[in-house]
Amino acid sequence: MKKRVNFYSVIIGTELLNGRRKDAHFSFLNEELLKRGWEHKASFVIEDDKELMLKIFNLIKSDENSVMFCFGGIGATPDDFTRQIAAQAFTNGKMEFHEEAKKRIENRFKEDAYPHRVNMAYMPINAKLLNNIVNDVAGFYLEDRFFFTPGFPSMSQSMVLEALDKYYSNSNIKKYRKTLTINTSENDLIDTMKKIPAQLEFSSLPKIIGEQRKVVISIAGYNQDEVNFAFKLFLDFCFENKKVYVLEDING
Repeated sequence: MKKRVNFYSVIIGTELLNGRRKDAHFSFLNEELLKRGWEHKASFVIEDDKELMLKIFNLIKSDENSVMFCFGGIGATPDDFTRQIAAQAFTNGKMEFHEEAKKRIENRFKEDAYPHRVNMAYMPINAKLLNNIVNDVAGFYLEDRFFFTPGFPSMSQSMVLEALDKYYSNSNIKKYRKTLTINTSENDLIDTMKKIPAQLEFSSLPKIIGEQRKVVISIAGYNQDEVNFAFKLFLDFCFENKKVYVLEDING
């Protein structure tokens, strides 16, 4: 996988926002992405709201490099909107019964597949299936980059691994990162910060240890020369202002 990929997660469930349940999806997906050399671009936790879901899906679709993992809302109850809204966003509203998904539901639940459970096989057209190791009710995905899984971690986590292993196993795009801690305040570094190229990833984390103010500076990007240039700005600041610094986690 040589192209840049922007990973998004959409975690759907009013019960997460009102505190009835705790989210486990973000931490699992984020850890698996980092293992493979990927990173989140953004993550959304939203309630079961059709209009909001559609806006989020369209926003992610507008990024030509996007890959999305969506959790929740693909069941058969009246508050499960994900299949319908996914069709609106990605397949012009067109849906169909996926015959293999339907067969799995019928085999699993027999006569109890009807009248409701079978509707979980009604998906956006051209959907491909993600295996459900718990009850064989499949998740699905579109265009090999938009993945839809249940809200239950016991079901969704194996689907995440299946998708990543198949399509996004490892990134071979090298990202360069340099980090240093400077004995100074953030205020002293603002003029230097303004010189950093906008395309670089930059963070500034202040710390106070006793009476000493410190700032942890991290700079990362895909162009090594740009990262080195930006990093040198802070080294120059330290030299010119006689500031003590410690280099950490230098790559490249």
